[in-house]
Amino acid sequence: MNAFLGQKVAAVSPKPQTTRRRQLGILTTEDAQVVFVDTPGIHKPIHKLGVYMNAVAEDALLDADVILWLVAVDQPPTPEDRQIATLLANLTRKKPIIMVLNKVDAIRDIASHKQQFLELLPSAEPMVISAQKKLNTSELLNHLVSKLPEGQPFFDPDQVTDLYEREIASDLIREACLKLLKEEVPHSLAVRMDEFTDRSESLAYISATLIVDRESHKSIVIGRGGSMLKEIGSLARQEIEAMTGKKIYLELRVKEHKNWRDDPQMLKLLGYTLKEEKHK
Repeated sequence: MNAFLGQKVAAVSPKPQTTRRRQLGILTTEDAQVVFVDTPGIHKPIHKLGVYMNAVAEDALLDADVILWLVAVDQPPTPEDRQIATLLANLTRKKPIIMVLNKVDAIRDIASHKQQFLELLPSAEPMVISAQKKLNTSELLNHLVSKLPEGQPFFDPDQVTDLYEREIASDLIREACLKLLKEEVPHSLAVRMDEFTDRSESLAYISATLIVDRESHKSIVIGRGGSMLKEIGSLARQEIEAMTGKKIYLELRVKEHKNWRDDPQMLKLLGYTLKEEKHK
């Protein structure tokens, strides 16, 4: 989605489940408006947060006109890939499914892996790309547009996403955590945005709390003498400044909230609530 939009609006990291919420990416050209719905990856949940993430993704499948199933062809199908294939095969409303085989630049011979993916969902139409190298991305976009129904634009041509800057900033802070922290620590971490204030046209102040579910993780995130927290802040600040075009003063703190991923009140506070639940 970032590659299509030509700018970074969604957090990216090598770790799975980087995306936790639904986010729109709105691309308007002379001939079309494409509304991408970026969702969490479908996986086997082990806590209420995982259940929420799966529900968000499954809801998006029902509303979409075309499904782009993005897979990493530099490795064989994972159990999560097989779970997604089963879900797509059992959709009650049939719709075009394009299997996008990404990361072809990371492997010399894709034939074996490609065949394994095709066997998972024979009804899907395969396309090979490299999002990083922008290989075949234009062809993919043109093919996608040809599959979409005709209609009036839903959004202003200048709008590129439905999230506010503070929401994207929160994701970019967590992205920095995912890139710098190891093993299970970043997956048990959330970002609570406490303040996002524009102090001038060129300066903004951000205060955020990193929520962890174990005391031992708190010390890891802070690091010796605060070194890791400073590194996270530095990396996040660079990304937020690139996104906003402003100088950012970023203040981070760390707080433990035991088993927050299974705490409905905490999930609601962090914004991980389905639409129908918000009105109860």
